[in-house]
Amino acid sequence: MSGHFRALAIPAAFGMLFATLYNVVDVYYAGMLSTDAQAGLAIGYQAFFVLMAVGFGLGSALSALVSNTKGARDPSQTQIFIAQGLAFGVIATLVSMAIGWIIGPYLIALVSEPGEYRDAAMGYFRWLIFALPGFFMAYGGNGILQAHGDSRSMQRALMVAFFANIALNPLFMFGVPGVWGGMGFNGIAVATVISQTGVMLFILSRIMRLAVMQSVPLSAFRPLRARFAQITAQLVPASSAMMIMFVSGFVVQFALKEFGGHAVAAYGVALRIEQILLLPVLGMTGALLPIAGQNFGAKDYDRVRAALRFCWMTGFAMTVVATPLLLFGGAFAMSVFTDDPEVIRVGSSYLSVDAFLFPVYMMLFSINSLLQALKKPVWTLWISIYRQGFAVAFFIWVFIGVLDFTVWGVWLGIAAAVSSGWLLSVLVAQRVARQTIGGLQDAAALGPRD
Repeated sequence: MSGHFRALAIPAAFGMLFATLYNVVDVYYAGMLSTDAQAGLAIGYQAFFVLMAVGFGLGSALSALVSNTKGARDPSQTQIFIAQGLAFGVIATLVSMAIGWIIGPYLIALVSEPGEYRDAAMGYFRWLIFALPGFFMAYGGNGILQAHGDSRSMQRALMVAFFANIALNPLFMFGVPGVWGGMGFNGIAVATVISQTGVMLFILSRIMRLAVMQSVPLSAFRPLRARFAQITAQLVPASSAMMIMFVSGFVVQFALKEFGGHAVAAYGVALRIEQILLLPVLGMTGALLPIAGQNFGAKDYDRVRAALRFCWMTGFAMTVVATPLLLFGGAFAMSVFTDDPEVIRVGSSYLSVDAFLFPVYMMLFSINSLLQALKKPVWTLWISIYRQGFAVAFFIWVFIGVLDFTVWGVWLGIAAAVSSGWLLSVLVAQRVARQTIGGLQDAAALGPRD
């Protein structure tokens, strides 16, 4: 069991690390131009992230569906789902590009004021739309590879993309002296288009080398309504949850405006620190999905439960390391990114609360993966709607609007939302597990129940 988790989780965590560093490189080069360029980058990417939610959902959907058929030892169905998943990705990409071209400017206008940084965001976003094929097909294809126990391909692709981005950004921004003057800020987006297209081509080449794809006929890629419906059923909950998370971030930032710009800045920096520490957890809980999915498809329910237990035990071990770092090292970590004492003070207060939420996040992420593996992804959507769509706004209002807390009210509101969402997810997981694998704790699985 531990070997399977190491094989999937460690490469996935490294891949996410380089994906995070990729964005840091973009922010660094935007800062070489101006503060407006950095603001435009942040706003333009926010609008792009809404579209990307479908790509993340496609990866989760294909990981669950392909791992189920692979666990059931049905290569013909595995081949069909891979081919249909790729066809679905192409269509979803084209539709998302068209939608993005229309609604992107409205999204950017919603979170910005007229001026140079809005103009920068508009230009950046227009170019970035052409990176959607690279992101969609790469993340969707990565779900297929993960179902086959391969998370190293994405890790390697993201590492190469990171280093390529370091070279491509200045090339397209500043050009070649005496030959070409470059594209300025929009060059960052063009560099992203090229590097992510490279990631897509590599991932697709790895998929086509799979043994199950060696005899695939072209007719397998012709869209089938029933298969598209199955993919959509898995995709919509995961994608919707990502979109709800995006809205939740707006709610938090709206609440923080009351306490000044330093509070908004502190939250942004603290989130980067939190994300870095959560990378191992995200890698591990992401690995749970294909492992549990394969064993569920093979009807080996004991191993599904064992995978979840192993995930939790390893996650709690990670908590022992992460909690004191967040609790006692928050101020130092904040000082790496800023020398503003108010930003450091407010950011470290968030991290001190976040220290106690670390194990809760771990269990939430693992339950989401389990529900997807058990082909009950709609529950992840309902949990997300409660936690991020309702509870965050409600509890922040209680602590600030009713109890008159300061910025701590925002942090405690987040904590209350996350904690109550965790309790809900545990209850849901127990109910779904009883219906599908005989329960979470029952060692002798009785099989699916009606």
